[in-house]
Amino acid sequence: MFKKLVAIEPVSLVPEAEAKLSEYAEEIVLYRNIPSDDKEILRRIGDADAVLVSYTSRIIGDVIRRCKNVKYIGMCCSLYSEESANVDIACAREHGIRVLGIRDYGDRGVVEYVLHELTAQLHGFSGRKMLRDEPVEILGLKVGIVGLGVSGRMIAETLQYLGAEISYFARAPKADAEAAGMTYKPLNTLLAESEVVFCCLNKNVLLLQKEQFEALGSGKILFNTSIGPGFDSKALEAWLENEENRYCCDSRPSAGVVSEGFFNKKNVFCQNTSSGRTKQAFVLLSEKVLANLRTALTEMA
Repeated sequence: MFKKLVAIEPVSLVPEAEAKLSEYAEEIVLYRNIPSDDKEILRRIGDADAVLVSYTSRIIGDVIRRCKNVKYIGMCCSLYSEESANVDIACAREHGIRVLGIRDYGDRGVVEYVLHELTAQLHGFSGRKMLRDEPVEILGLKVGIVGLGVSGRMIAETLQYLGAEISYFARAPKADAEAAGMTYKPLNTLLAESEVVFCCLNKNVLLLQKEQFEALGSGKILFNTSIGPGFDSKALEAWLENEENRYCCDSRPSAGVVSEGFFNKKNVFCQNTSSGRTKQAFVLLSEKVLANLRTALTEMA
């Protein structure tokens, strides 16, 4: 059992999971607001040996080096790679601190958002201008998936079930995807041949540049369901100067650093809310955070 566990900011645990934290630490401190700076993060961690953090703050190397008692940092948010993490994992490792994160807890909500927005665009629901001259179904729609991870695969399988023709780009062809009737294509070919493209990349992977937007062409819909932009934001804005092109996202950070007024464009559709943050997602997040605490304690025993 840890001596003191501190959540330095809101970490989205459900009440039942918060209550269970006492099974893993003698003292529990949960902060309900986001720390203003690194100095405040240091103050909040204090003499704790276990720390929880969400996606809204960073724990940098200088903070880690000054927190002499910390043995474990639990990321209550997606950890896709060491490079994209909001915790300096390399520094933590150098100081013998175990860092564990979670992933794949909010994907179903993302798929539901995709169905909501895509059908609105195809049929003209909710005041949307139809993509074509008449309402069209998902049946026969040429869909390109850029990044066939968990969420990308879920989107692909859902749209394929409704009759879409699925192509995908990944680091390499995937035998199981091919067996399921999905077709691997080089990136620029996929972009040129798809009517709707879904960007489902890991955080900080900026795959679509000016060349790729030129390949994507005109009269297309680009969805970004990644945590951050999967493209060069200036190249996106240039592509959207053609009003026949459309960009859809659930939350503003997914567009990256864009010009003032970007989200007021007639061909930009943003829900301004994270579709993955649902009741069920918070339950799953909580289960994974508690499981990581058990793993850390077992490893340290």
